[in-house]
Amino acid sequence: MRGDWLANCTRGGRLFSRRHPGFLTDDDVYTAEELERDQNYCEFLKPRGLGFSAATAIALPTGDTSIICLERAHNRGPVEPAIIRQLDELRPHLARAAFLATRLQLERARVAGETFALIGLPALVLDDDGRVISANDPSNALGKFVRWRAHDRVALVDAGADALLRQAIEALHDDLVGAPRSFAMRSSEDDAPMIANLVPIRGAARDIFVRCAAVLVMTQVGAPQAPGLELVQSLFDLTPAEARVARGLVVGKTLEEIAADQSVSRNTVRTHLRGVMEKTGCNRQAEVVALLGGLTPLASSKSA
Repeated sequence: MRGDWLANCTRGGRLFSRRHPGFLTDDDVYTAEELERDQNYCEFLKPRGLGFSAATAIALPTGDTSIICLERAHNRGPVEPAIIRQLDELRPHLARAAFLATRLQLERARVAGETFALIGLPALVLDDDGRVISANDPSNALGKFVRWRAHDRVALVDAGADALLRQAIEALHDDLVGAPRSFAMRSSEDDAPMIANLVPIRGAARDIFVRCAAVLVMTQVGAPQAPGLELVQSLFDLTPAEARVARGLVVGKTLEEIAADQSVSRNTVRTHLRGVMEKTGCNRQAEVVALLGGLTPLASSKSA
């Protein structure tokens, strides 16, 4: 792939601005003087025997642009018109493949959100830039807490919580810093606060949920209720032992009581607790109780 076309947004924008429904060569996009002044071309491509290419830009339904760039050996010279015609014959098939892949990614994002909807939790699936890829039905009830912005972005009404959300989104690219983050958020009215929990999508899950970087899950804060083990374990990717410790805390048990119930040492329970706090983004036991104790569907909490 042509590094300077993909890395340099100005050059990539120039390619896309042509709106040409086919492949273009270097000569179509750059002047000879621009190529000779291009640092990546002179210092990276030419020393490696590369430097002539053909590329095309395909607009995707997500608003993104897919750039397909084919590089050839520099000693072969510019890409011939006959090759460009052959590539243009393939381009409709490449475009359809890109469209299908994008639709599949969006469907997977929708399924991720609907999984939370089954238990009544509002959830927004975000990409690496913080744009909303999918919003489930329960999230429509959050008008007092969430405001939609341009370009499929959201902001929290609570300014302090929104600042924490921005910081958490920016840290998604950092595997060390980008751990789950949870924080309280309030509405513009005198409503009970909610807990916002930004859970990064990591590891093998990124292979399934392509373009999905995180899920923003929101739960109501109310009287703690003990959630089911399967719910706690699946939402936060806890081990069975971690889920039992988390549930024990929600029902009001001490670490000693949890250790006695499970016939393990207090140190073992503390180890599991550290795992729970790391995966849920909590810093204190009280935050774990507040977060997991609020895992109740919105509908049931309103009718109670």
